[in-house]
Amino acid sequence: MSTLDEADPTCPEPPPGLEHVIIPRAHDVGGFEVRRALPAKERQMVGPFIFFDQMGPGEFLSGKGLDVRPHPHIGLSTVTYLFEGEILHRDSLGSAQPIRPGELNWMTAGRGIVHSERTDPAQRSQKRRMFGIQSWVALPKHAEGTTPGFAHHEAGELPLVDDQGVRMRLIAGEGWGLRAPVAVSSPLFYADAALSAGARLPLPEGHDERGAYVVEGSVEVAGTQFEAGRMLVFHAGDALALTAGPGGARLLMLGGAAMDGPRYLYWNFVASSRERLEQAKADWKAGRFPKVPGDEKEFIPLPEERIAVRAETRPA
Repeated sequence: MSTLDEADPTCPEPPPGLEHVIIPRAHDVGGFEVRRALPAKERQMVGPFIFFDQMGPGEFLSGKGLDVRPHPHIGLSTVTYLFEGEILHRDSLGSAQPIRPGELNWMTAGRGIVHSERTDPAQRSQKRRMFGIQSWVALPKHAEGTTPGFAHHEAGELPLVDDQGVRMRLIAGEGWGLRAPVAVSSPLFYADAALSAGARLPLPEGHDERGAYVVEGSVEVAGTQFEAGRMLVFHAGDALALTAGPGGARLLMLGGAAMDGPRYLYWNFVASSRERLEQAKADWKAGRFPKVPGDEKEFIPLPEERIAVRAETRPA
């Protein structure tokens, strides 16, 4: 998904026990709402997670669908996870992979990759719902120039626990005594947790930075209630738990080790130096990135009016 231009909403003062409460900014993309929680002025990264987009929930009418034209990335991994719907991923490595609810698409850009995200033409004849999360994980400096890669994991490959009202799938990384089979470049955790009313989920231990995004329902933390559409960022080391409200809750838990220095962001590029960004901009403008097989006719032009943004590892 492309970066959004809307200003950040005013976020409330965090209550005791939390470092930040972030309200995502929303943008309408042809009747389909995207809400971005990271980066925000309060906090740019949580562990290596540098972008976090909620896609939908929404519905495409018959004949319509998602059409994110080919565009480039460097210095990050895109992480796509759906609750409803289906997206066809294609990239310049030749990957052509649909993703469905509970599955994981993990694309590592490294020194440079191009991909598109669309609704398969065969599925456009009827209404289709879409609801999911796409996050971007910044690569550590030693991996910024790595060979691009793509991995797909079926839902059955990812660890799943169902105990005491908590049904949790570990999407990537390590946490709660579980380890996902997904290859990652730095220590992190990423989990999808559905909680019954009153169920409790503790924050995972062993990670410097930890956050939770309330997808549905509500949760209580340290005596304060939080509704859906809130990113909660916690103090390092605090032993807290999230308790689901009377209607239950669905959460995405995320975090990991702090990044090894600030990152610069420009459009779909993430890098530890401005020089890497400038080279990527020049390469895309000059057509030096590879094409996406099966999706060669269209592309998203470089947005010349943008400026590079510096994302700090910790709040100022």
